[in-house]
Amino acid sequence: MATPSLSEIARILAQYPNGVSLAELRSALGAEVSIRTLQRLLADLSKQNSVKVTGRGRSTRYLPPPTLSKESQSAIPLSIEAKQLLSIIDQPLDRRPRAGYEPRFLRDYEPDRYLSPNERSHLLKLGQTTQQREPAGTYARHILERLLIDLSWNSSRLEGNTYSLLDTERLLVQGQETGGKSPAETQMILNHKDAIEFLVEGTGDIMFNRHTLLSLHALLSNNLLPDPAASGRLRRFAVGITGSTYLPPGIPQQIEEYFDLFLAKAQAILDPFEQAFFAMVHIPYLQPFEDVNKRVSRLAANISLNQRNLAPLSFADVPRDPYIQGLLGVYERTDVSLLKDVFLYAYEHSAARYAEVRQTLGDPDPFRLKYRDAVRQVISEVIIQALPAAEAQEHLVTYARGLPEADRETFINVVETELLALHEGNFARYRVSPSQFAAWQLAWKKKV
Repeated sequence: MATPSLSEIARILAQYPNGVSLAELRSALGAEVSIRTLQRLLADLSKQNSVKVTGRGRSTRYLPPPTLSKESQSAIPLSIEAKQLLSIIDQPLDRRPRAGYEPRFLRDYEPDRYLSPNERSHLLKLGQTTQQREPAGTYARHILERLLIDLSWNSSRLEGNTYSLLDTERLLVQGQETGGKSPAETQMILNHKDAIEFLVEGTGDIMFNRHTLLSLHALLSNNLLPDPAASGRLRRFAVGITGSTYLPPGIPQQIEEYFDLFLAKAQAILDPFEQAFFAMVHIPYLQPFEDVNKRVSRLAANISLNQRNLAPLSFADVPRDPYIQGLLGVYERTDVSLLKDVFLYAYEHSAARYAEVRQTLGDPDPFRLKYRDAVRQVISEVIIQALPAAEAQEHLVTYARGLPEADRETFINVVETELLALHEGNFARYRVSPSQFAAWQLAWKKKV
């Protein structure tokens, strides 16, 4: 019989998410293909990252290629290197080798190693603002109210916080907590607000130094650590990483040494985007604090952007899965390729959120185009019915249940973002009258 095609083999593998042995695959193909030919075809698929191979010898199994979750698999474009890394770190935990801290990963770093000239140029084009020549921090202060909500929500969301965007707005603007949320979730949001204000209001003194990083940690970890004295203090004991085989350094003297080296390396970086990404890589990798390291890295990534009056990095639209997988690649392989793709995607979307010159941002968001009428309808209903924030969110969640499950979360985020961006100059696109909009504004701002 004819030799099966690569696409036919890939189609068969897709039916076996838990994998198949060589003999099982050969039987499923229903063809008298030789073992050697099938091995060659599988090797070709492996080179294309279209099959994942686990185990050795008789224990070898062939699985469909790893994918990101439904919410993210089509969102973030991945490089060949990132796909290859994903195929490795997507293996079960017990099949991934243990990894320890590699000092050379930090010591051998030289400025501009991670981002190419084209990537830095692209990000600079997206991030430029009209305050470029103003004193440092001017742009962040200009958009501070919006930034506090966006960055607090997105950074907390990446930690698994269940506050919605509207919940976050009510908490930060009206001081209203959301029922059913844990005290830790509320504290996390409030801590982000304090830390962001610290970065923006103290711009002149903010840089990659010990005071800034320890202060960021103290603010972000306030009332969240078992030992209050651990806030703003470098770690003094060993820790592990949940879901990873990586073990960070555990000797306090080494943590101090590597932390000082990290600061020195960061200060030597001139490009703001390289410096931002460097922080996102090496703060989590070192784990200098007992907890809250990723949060510190995400806010620290904004230090250089704020100093240059560039659009901030708020992690808008970044799915949690690829972000965590990117960090696993750093932890276990000292490979930044997947996290870099996430960073590039994150900044493109964040810059689009804040950019004042929309012409440079490229094509419209396909998701917003797809749901243009639905977004308009639900926002019109919220305004016409003069729904306050809590009731508006309930209405939105109910409406989203009628959409495909894979689109519901993104749809809710899009509508919440639009609601928070409404003002007297743009509400007309939702076909409501000035009196209806004014009545809604009063209801929206009213505390329940």
